Amino acid sequence: QIDYVNAHGTSTPLGDKAETVAIKRVFESHAHKFCVSSTKSQLGHLLGASGGVEFVVSVLALMNQVAPPTINIVNQDPECDLDYVPNVARPLPINYVLTNSFGFGGHNACLVLGRAA
Repeated sequence: QIDYVNAHGTSTPLGDKAETVAIKRVFESHAHKFCVSSTKSQLGHLLGASGGVEFVVSVLALMNQVAPPTINIVNQDPECDLDYVPNVARPLPINYVLTNSFGFGGHNACLVLGRAA
């Protein structure tokens, strides 16, 4: 069961809505039971390095049991209605993280990371 999603989250209206819809389609009612945040809100889009950096952020979230924030959320789009960890990191139990990476030209990947026993 996923506890935290590190979203691709580029802060573009079309992209963020599409990712929100995809998360809700995959997880259905469970999508409102975990939090989602965007590393890009803090670092910008690192292009080819984004997936690697977001993987490290996801590992750190598991290790430290803290969901990193999506910063600069002032007026959240009503169509993006998930818990985006607005502006402040949140301590919480995290056993499984999903990290999304969508690349140029359709090179897309999702990784699920689990906490070591």
